[in-house]
Amino acid sequence: MKNVWKFSLVASLGGFLFGFETAVISGAERIIQQLWALDSFWHGLTVAMSLIGTIIGAIIAGRTAEKYGRKPTLTFVAILYLLSAIGCAIAPIWSVFLFFRLLGGLAVGISSVAGPVYISEIAPAKDRGKLTGLFQIMVVSGIFVAYLTNYFFSGIGEDAWRYMLGIMAVPSVLFCVLILAVPESPRWVLLHRGREEALPLFNKIGQVPSDAIIEKKAAQVNLFQKAYTKPIVMAVLLAFFNQMVGINAILYYAPRIFEMAGFEGETAYLQPIFIGGTNLVFTLLGMSIIDKFGRKKLLLTGALGMFIFLLCAAFGLKDGGTPYLLWYIVGFIAAFALSQGAVIWVFISEIFPNEVRSQGTSLGSTTHWLFAAIVSGLFPVIVEQISDGAYYIFLFYAVMVVLSFVFILFIPETKGKSLEEIGEVTH
Repeated sequence: MKNVWKFSLVASLGGFLFGFETAVISGAERIIQQLWALDSFWHGLTVAMSLIGTIIGAIIAGRTAEKYGRKPTLTFVAILYLLSAIGCAIAPIWSVFLFFRLLGGLAVGISSVAGPVYISEIAPAKDRGKLTGLFQIMVVSGIFVAYLTNYFFSGIGEDAWRYMLGIMAVPSVLFCVLILAVPESPRWVLLHRGREEALPLFNKIGQVPSDAIIEKKAAQVNLFQKAYTKPIVMAVLLAFFNQMVGINAILYYAPRIFEMAGFEGETAYLQPIFIGGTNLVFTLLGMSIIDKFGRKKLLLTGALGMFIFLLCAAFGLKDGGTPYLLWYIVGFIAAFALSQGAVIWVFISEIFPNEVRSQGTSLGSTTHWLFAAIVSGLFPVIVEQISDGAYYIFLFYAVMVVLSFVFILFIPETKGKSLEEIGEVTH
């Protein structure tokens, strides 16, 4: 079990970089808009460019992880993160910056599939929620560190944004080195190379493969068939609602949201640190109880909290803002982290049968990032061009939470079940 935690922690470093890449632009986006004189459309595209890469990465991740293996895919991701960090930091012109933002997004998209799939495949059933949840813990840790470094670099001058983006090279190098020490997923090896090569890997993680696993053979199985309708619908809708409640827009544009509420200068950069810290603390709480309380209860409880705080934020932003906005946003983040944030990558990576897990996780991740791009790209357009746009967009997020609550009522509970048992339930 010790090895499983160690390997899971290394694989989840992709999640740390995922979170950092997601949030770091919040500190640089206004500076970049002014530097290259971008209007609201091109500015939205600049922020969303990483998400476009993420969509592409999520689309190709399933096939890549299935064909080449989980470990080579994660190694490729580590290299992409490093290239993106260096490229964004030294970009001399806007088009070059866009290209390296695209590479960073590509890394995020692939890691959001390969990381959770790898961890779910090496984790024992009783601890799979906690272990797969390591990925999400590292995501929110990356977000928190990005907000911290943005704040520390915010006052150093016109090149502050280069340091904000370039510092990601440090954890990228660490990921590149450590990923070399993890073994391939024994379930992938069993499917593609046979029992003899897989058994030593199962022994390495302290597990004995069941007959149900051994009987499976590698095959080009098409995900889009009637047998997989249930997990497809659940993964797509969970990923859809995960973004339509506004989480990534709030993370990307946190300083701007606080400026709209009357905060100024460094104070607007300081507030997101509270958001990042709350995100981290409540994700840790969610991960600590996910295998005890289950995925469904967390999702339902969190939806109630998100709805209340989004409504408060919407009315707080109407007609010039409120000094209580920080607490409304923090409350929303806490409810999200405890529920959707803690559950999404665990649930999506475990509801598909072994033979289509990487494809299914890829589909869920693609859906997640497609709507993240849409929501985040539209945010600056709406708040800049529509009177009381911030009020209306937060009101929309609250409505989406209500719809997500209805959907969650119909999903199955997966806690304590092996991947093979879950596959039988959702097949």
